[in-house]
Amino acid sequence: MPTKSVVVGSAVGLHARPAAIISEAAGELDSEVLIGVPGGDPVDASSALMIMTLGAGKGATVEVSGDDETDVDAIAALVVQDLDA
Repeated sequence: MPTKSVVVGSAVGLHARPAAIISEAAGELDSEVLIGVPGGDPVDASSALMIMTLGAGKGATVEVSGDDETDVDAIAALVVQDLDA
């Protein structure tokens, strides 16, 4: 399963607006993508509520994983952006 470690770029972390943007993008993919904090249980990236439960703030490292490497890369690219700008 392809996994990519990335640093959260949004000023508010993976909170409401960034989580909504990420979950909407993940929901449009053909494969399931998971997001998790190292050492924790990953959550479905298509659920904004589940993303917010991670409590990942700006600068936190999260792991994005899934069956399709292209989909993992797409979600990882969103996580590193400041989606609250």
